[in-house]
Amino acid sequence: MARRIIHPRRWTPPTFAARVPTGKISVRRRLPTGGHGPEDVVLDDAGHIITGLADGRIVRIDPATGDRTVLADTGGRPLGLHPRADGAVLVCDHDKGLLLVRPDGAVEVLADSADGEPVTFASNVVESSDGTIWFTTSTSRWHLDDHLGDVFEHSCTGRLLRRDPDGAVTTVLRDLKFANGLILAPDESHLLFAETAGYRIRRHWLTGPAAGRTDILVENLPGFPDNMWLGSDGLVWAGIVAPRNPLLDRLLPLPGLLRLLVWNLPAAVRPQPAIVAWIMAFDLDGRVVHDLRADDGSYGFVTSVAERDGVIVLGSLIEDDVAVLDPLPSRSS
Repeated sequence: MARRIIHPRRWTPPTFAARVPTGKISVRRRLPTGGHGPEDVVLDDAGHIITGLADGRIVRIDPATGDRTVLADTGGRPLGLHPRADGAVLVCDHDKGLLLVRPDGAVEVLADSADGEPVTFASNVVESSDGTIWFTTSTSRWHLDDHLGDVFEHSCTGRLLRRDPDGAVTTVLRDLKFANGLILAPDESHLLFAETAGYRIRRHWLTGPAAGRTDILVENLPGFPDNMWLGSDGLVWAGIVAPRNPLLDRLLPLPGLLRLLVWNLPAAVRPQPAIVAWIMAFDLDGRVVHDLRADDGSYGFVTSVAERDGVIVLGSLIEDDVAVLDPLPSRSS
């Protein structure tokens, strides 16, 4: 891929101490998706896996049998998903914006612009009980195929957006560090969103005395948080797509010219993400409950994780399958 000019922003990452994972990821089964790159995995009310593929298809997979059903083809690149109780699916599509896939497979564009700006790199989505839809965009400058350029540049052009039931779309937060995974708290008092390039998960309050304010749930993570899921166990599950890169952390505070030179080096010598399988789970106060990792090649580049009644499913931008994990030991054991 041809290199391009970057416009680096200087940022000094917080220093972190490497942590020892509390457990190991053990893949029980790999379920073929019939395509490539199941970037986000979600579970519907029946416990079926729903994911979007690089060729534009949205597929539903029965985790017990592996049977697949194609729900729709967006004609773009679906990323984050949110299943509705009526069988419809909200879709953040990298190319098309915010979409609604109806139960009959029809695809409707809900938002492709906001505040006079196009919705680019739509990333993840949730819906409130009143029909308000919240979604993130990761960057206004880079595409999925060269998304590492945004991390390297540290452009901070991610957004949190709101679509009201009447169709109005508003930018709620700007200047986010590659906004990504999104969760609505069980009581709908706040949202949680991942800033992948900021190594943190932030909280945006919707109700109560702090309404409108944004604070931090957990920061200085040892890796890049991606899509998130609120499990039936009450935990915030996050795919950690890769460990932090020490060379990248050293480059980010430096003048932009040096970063520009390194970015234009051959890919083999530029900082690259390590291919591991890694997920973490936090309680709603930000305490780490699970930190699970595998370096054995059984799965890699985990961009999403979903949990339901002890069943944990992983998705990945680079794999063809979704992975179902062995059950975890009881938290009390």
